[in-house]
Amino acid sequence: MNKGLSLKARWKTWLIFMAVIGPGIITSNVDNDAGGITTYSIAGAHFGYSMIWSLIPITLALIIIQEMCARMGVVTGKGLSDLIRERFGVKVTFYLLLAIIITNFGNVIAEFAGIAASMEIFNVSKYISVPLGAIFVWLLVLKGNYKSVEKVFLVACVFYVSYIISGILAKPDWAIVKTSILNPELKFSTESYGVLIGVIGTTIAPWMQFYLQSAVVEKEIKLENYKYSKADVISGSFIVNIVALFIVVACASTLFKAGIRIETAKDAALALAPLAGKYCSYLFAFGLLNASLFAASILPLSTTYMVCEGMGWEEGVNKKFSEAPQYYGLYSILIFLGAGLVLWPNFPLISIMFVSQVLNGIVLPLVLVFMLILVNNKKIMGTYCNGIVLNILTWITVVVLTALSITLLLMMLKIV
Repeated sequence: MNKGLSLKARWKTWLIFMAVIGPGIITSNVDNDAGGITTYSIAGAHFGYSMIWSLIPITLALIIIQEMCARMGVVTGKGLSDLIRERFGVKVTFYLLLAIIITNFGNVIAEFAGIAASMEIFNVSKYISVPLGAIFVWLLVLKGNYKSVEKVFLVACVFYVSYIISGILAKPDWAIVKTSILNPELKFSTESYGVLIGVIGTTIAPWMQFYLQSAVVEKEIKLENYKYSKADVISGSFIVNIVALFIVVACASTLFKAGIRIETAKDAALALAPLAGKYCSYLFAFGLLNASLFAASILPLSTTYMVCEGMGWEEGVNKKFSEAPQYYGLYSILIFLGAGLVLWPNFPLISIMFVSQVLNGIVLPLVLVFMLILVNNKKIMGTYCNGIVLNILTWITVVVLTALSITLLLMMLKIV
């Protein structure tokens, strides 16, 4: 009888977890977008296994930050920009949203560029792949509801396994990988430091916190089920960095060994063919396509959530167009304008990405400080405020990320 009850309890726990799972895994995995894959590829191709160790503290920082967002969403039933507006006022919220809109739009353009680049490896013109990709991600949200959209996103997460397979096909020396993790080293050069900051910055971005909290709210996760939401966040943080590990490993064991330098994820995919075989190359390219489509859906979605919450407008995938015109209108503009600009001849893509990354470096520390103030406000969080230990760990994370973001900004502006 006890064994029966125990089995029944385990099944109940599993079913609740499967019902709650989604926001954490989706938010983390989408950060392995075109820009992220490029950054990890460069880290492996230019510096071998030497930066793998950084994925451990990055994973811990990601768990700490996203756990706070998920907790605020479950406890308050409100999105992050909604809470910021209520606590800090409309003016502060407006300028914060404006900076993130510009940052996210630059990233949206980069995702459609990733779609174009990945399909060109399969000899498909960007004038075919980009419009089809834009229509697909637009219809996905416009015609779906939260449950159907989330299922598609979770399936997209599964396809990141292509990078794990690519890493295995590259036949790395796992003994060296283990040594690199256990004995961290950093070559102090402008390039290596810039790439290290890029690896950190591409894994923890401002938009992630807004999307995660909004997704938790829209999913209506109850307080008694928060532990499952927390498990979702932790799982997502580990999965995204395991994928990143295999991207670095694939490039380190092939491109770095051969002395091949790259500039984009497309370069990495093409360069892998003669070194690790065409299947490894195709899997790498397919992963880039999946990641770009995935992020091209989520980034505009996170932006619309954030803006509509901040302005007090109706929002949510479960709403119809007539019920939330600003929500779907902004989503449509971001999708089709971003795709259109990639098709524009001689569009200054590099400049746009530069500006978006600079703004990202400025905005991230501000968002983290706002989050810390909110999560420690007893009027908002009640008994679910941060404890002393968590506050210490979080402030250390904020200080380190702030210092790195400022350094990255100064490096981009060529001040250091």
